[in-house]
Amino acid sequence: MESADILVLQASYTNPVHAEAISLVLNHYAEDPMGGGQPLSADVLQQLPAELAKRPYAFSVLAFVGGEPAGLVNCFEGFSTFACRPLVNVHDVVVVAQFRGLGLSQKMLQKVEDIARQRGCCKITLEVLEGNPVAQASYSKFGFAAGMFDPAHGRMLFWTKAL
Repeated sequence: MESADILVLQASYTNPVHAEAISLVLNHYAEDPMGGGQPLSADVLQQLPAELAKRPYAFSVLAFVGGEPAGLVNCFEGFSTFACRPLVNVHDVVVVAQFRGLGLSQKMLQKVEDIARQRGCCKITLEVLEGNPVAQASYSKFGFAAGMFDPAHGRMLFWTKAL
């Protein structure tokens, strides 16, 4: 694919083309074993763009290849108390299987970094599965590393509690 065929942009949640692309690509992620292996409900897919639009600290980056939805990064702004500045947490990163190998994750992460810098953020955070070496390699290539304050205390772990 020539780079002219690749478009990476910040999504507009109220743009019907962008809204449809977000739902389509996120569902592709959910169906992948790395996303849980189950499709999202029709209600979630239909409501998601409008719900994201209600959250002023949410933003998404989309990639299109030849006009087809090919990638998505969903982000949420948080706050670093230690730096007293905002941060961006990358919540979802997905590249549709048929478009992998085109460098889309790097292009989308660069757009996320550009937005984070415009917002005055101190860092970008994300979580990655231990069993996903492809994603880990992509994130490492972009400059991400395991979170750590002091090596004597080990790496930061991401924990969760379902409600």
